[in-house]
Amino acid sequence: MILYPAIDLKDGKCVRLLRGDMDKATVFGEDPAAQAAAFVSAGCEWLHLVDLNGAFAGEPVNGAAVEAILARVSVPCQLGGGIRDMATIETWLSKGLARVILGTVAVENPDLVREAARAFPRKVAVGIDARAGRVATRGWAEETEVMATDLAKSYEDAGVAAIIYTDIDRDGAMGGPNVEATAALARAVTIPVIASGGVSSIRDLLALRETGVIAGAISGRALYDGAIDLAEALAVLKG
Repeated sequence: MILYPAIDLKDGKCVRLLRGDMDKATVFGEDPAAQAAAFVSAGCEWLHLVDLNGAFAGEPVNGAAVEAILARVSVPCQLGGGIRDMATIETWLSKGLARVILGTVAVENPDLVREAARAFPRKVAVGIDARAGRVATRGWAEETEVMATDLAKSYEDAGVAAIIYTDIDRDGAMGGPNVEATAALARAVTIPVIASGGVSSIRDLLALRETGVIAGAISGRALYDGAIDLAEALAVLKG
């Protein structure tokens, strides 16, 4: 199981939100590229980047910070937030991103997701963010009646590289991930599923891995707070 350290970008800074609330942001660093380099020095194999302002604006906002990260590190990076048209997808992939994450458009414009997955094999992931099993879009500000599992199943034949499943009520709360819901989603599809939201200890990581069906886990606040030592966690997962 791959551990993805998260760098969430708001106004050019590294932050973590509590349950997706932009008014409850804790700033953890003024230099996202330096934070990315620190994660890589600890041994991570991937980075997970989120343009939080972009998720609300519907277009990239923290592009300069993302480009600085890409220039600083050599590990593959995936990015979500504000990527809602083919031109933006093409631009980011041309700048060196390994994978774009499509969330809002996965609900609102599934044809775009399918077109992008065909055009860029293994470089398009679907972000599914849910409260009580129902998908939320546009920076988690709009709740839909779409069920997370139904949305995931609808992309079974699309060729997407992964599904990133976030339990919004767990995100940033340091209360542990929703292992059962994430595992159930992973069992419902053949697409690799990456868990996000609430991962706050090495024990949480092991619980996700022990399901045998979850391909990866994203952690942010726990790494910044020191609740998870990244080098130790990577060693344990490999061991």
